[in-house]
Amino acid sequence: MRRLRAGTGGGAAPGAAMKIKLKLFAMLSDRLPAGTEDHTLELEVHEGATAREVEEQLGIPPELAALALLDGVHLTRREQAERPLREGETLAIFPPIAGGRG
Repeated sequence: MRRLRAGTGGGAAPGAAMKIKLKLFAMLSDRLPAGTEDHTLELEVHEGATAREVEEQLGIPPELAALALLDGVHLTRREQAERPLREGETLAIFPPIAGGRG
């Protein structure tokens, strides 16, 4: 299990940790360990970690995190940076999607 450092948000005691599920799609799934099933990885993060901090720890630049969902609900860019994640939540990140004909 990968352990990620949280930033300064959340106000939790140092060292407090929790587990979340992370789903990466399309080209972002290349950042998951080999053998990962269903595009899903369980991560241990410090309380107070934000979606943006998780993205940074995985080396995902903001322009590649085009769409972030937390338990199926869209996160704005501001929410990605400010809203602390909670134990058991699922963070799904999608890169920009293009193509198709109008």
